[in-house]
Amino acid sequence: MGYSALKTVVQRFYADVWNKHDITAIPSLLQSDFTFRGSLGQSKTGHCEFADYVDFVHQALGAYRCDILDLVEEDNQCFARMRFSGIHRGDFFGFKPTGKKVEWAGAALFSFRDGLVADLWVLGDVYGLLQLLELNRE
Repeated sequence: MGYSALKTVVQRFYADVWNKHDITAIPSLLQSDFTFRGSLGQSKTGHCEFADYVDFVHQALGAYRCDILDLVEEDNQCFARMRFSGIHRGDFFGFKPTGKKVEWAGAALFSFRDGLVADLWVLGDVYGLLQLLELNRE
């Protein structure tokens, strides 16, 4: 399966920004007026707000990973079926750290402008995540 320029941006977004926690990669992947709705329900605009969100997630979840399970492209959009995971090491959804692994499913819709991500809408299985956090603290 070949990768287009847009799919490559999506892969770099997850590999570099999220999995390597490299926020310096943000300007090469995202428009400056980038809008974001994350899998945890938060909305952000611009590079700085998004970088703060990335830092927040990594602070709460050690060894945080985003794994692309499926990636589809059409016109100026890409859709990814995702698995998010990490080790619960900081306050997260009001739950104290347990040191246990958490993971949840997600779906991400990337919209591009001039080869960079202009908007990212991510829906996560927060209900499943909350159930897991509850089980982990018992």
